[in-house]
Amino acid sequence: MTDYGIVFMLAPNREEAEKIAESLVSQKLAACVNLLPGIRSIYWWKENVCREDEIMMVAKIRKQDFDSLEKAVRELHSYEVPEIILLSIDAGAAPFLDWIEQVTR
Repeated sequence: MTDYGIVFMLAPNREEAEKIAESLVSQKLAACVNLLPGIRSIYWWKENVCREDEIMMVAKIRKQDFDSLEKAVRELHSYEVPEIILLSIDAGAAPFLDWIEQVTR
């Protein structure tokens, strides 16, 4: 187990995803945020099955920064209930994990 994690988030469009990603990186809450277009989400919301195209954001973070990252995302996000999920990195290449540590301080 390491002190690092991956955070999965979704945004309704590229503009909002870039705004969130740039904010997280500039605040040093994430070392990197990848934007993955072409996500099709089918989900239950307010008594309806919804279908939306979304952008997935994948952030590399120090786990200790998760609460601050979540707060920052909620402030910028247009969704009432944004997806913000932290998964632990159990193992990783030492130079990559060191880089996360260095750029998120």
